[in-house]
Amino acid sequence: MNTPTNPDFTTADLIDIAPDTPSCELPFFSYGCRRHFCGKARTVKCFQDNGLVKQILNTPGNGNVLVVDGAGSRFSALVGDMLAEAGRKNGWAGIVINGVIRDSAAINTMDFGIKALGTNPKKSAKDAVGVLDGNVHFGNVTFRSGDWVYCDEDGVLVSAEPIHASTNQS
Repeated sequence: MNTPTNPDFTTADLIDIAPDTPSCELPFFSYGCRRHFCGKARTVKCFQDNGLVKQILNTPGNGNVLVVDGAGSRFSALVGDMLAEAGRKNGWAGIVINGVIRDSAAINTMDFGIKALGTNPKKSAKDAVGVLDGNVHFGNVTFRSGDWVYCDEDGVLVSAEPIHASTNQS
């Protein structure tokens, strides 16, 4: 069974099993020690403001993946080491961010996974302006809360149903 801390999948194998699975087309970087993670999506849409991201990462994650649509802004970071640590401690599998992070050296020592567009040391606003659990669209993929999200070094897949890597294909 796929779990966030011991996944038995690669996104390449999953796309071979289910070739119509949407694959996010953004050039993500991987941060944190957990390079493979998966779980059900929770979504946040925000712009240069991580207040909602902070709120949700401080709740039980139950192995979910937080998908943050920051509109691709590189102006300010939506996650830093303190929020990544909150996510890790609260049982989130990881985060996918259409935006940037900060404190990447500290995050890279954590048993946590983040896919993001890069880094910027600048803090974001903290006004909690945005939308929680609405559909978000980036990289030619629509993410809905409750969708399954699979992440590894090769990319990000999203599926309405779980994809089981029950057969070995090359």
